[in-house]
Amino acid sequence: MKKKLLKWLYPLIMKLSKGTAKGTVLENKQKAAPAQPFHSLQATLNNGQPLDFSALKGKKVLLVNTASNCGYTGQYEELQALQEQHKDQLAIIGFPANDFKEQEKDDDQTISQFCQVNYGVTFPLSKKSVVVKKDGQHPVYAWLTEPQKNGWNQHQPDWNFSKYLLDENGVLTHYFGPAVSPLGDELKNALGQSAKQ
Repeated sequence: MKKKLLKWLYPLIMKLSKGTAKGTVLENKQKAAPAQPFHSLQATLNNGQPLDFSALKGKKVLLVNTASNCGYTGQYEELQALQEQHKDQLAIIGFPANDFKEQEKDDDQTISQFCQVNYGVTFPLSKKSVVVKKDGQHPVYAWLTEPQKNGWNQHQPDWNFSKYLLDENGVLTHYFGPAVSPLGDELKNALGQSAKQ
């Protein structure tokens, strides 16, 4: 019932939070290259299979921390639409996490089923992880939030459905807060920019 209510309220939540810190957009304007190559990282998918990021070379990558009981959960549908629009040029990977107000208590199998049944998600999901700066933080999120690794950014996720965009060469180009729609102009323009770099 709560999940259905949140889905219904999603457009209002997006509208109300757009002008807050959750609408933050950060850009790598100096085009700083990472000290540690992004493509040397890996994640374990929720089915137990490893995903070696070297397989993502030549594609833009959007990394998103997700949750099933969040006001932004409706973004699963938008992320899936974005994946379908850019399937040959963009890889989206979801990182389910329970770091914000206990909004992802489910196990990996339940999360996967929820995403497929309710939002038709076909992009990969990692095993449930810690994405904020604390003990047990996923190595991918340690890379995303440490300038000495990614070249410039220290901003950790503001909430569920924060987004990090990388270009085809593994350079972190943007951070988008959760109130930035995956189908919005900010992300659309950034995808166009990274194609030109």
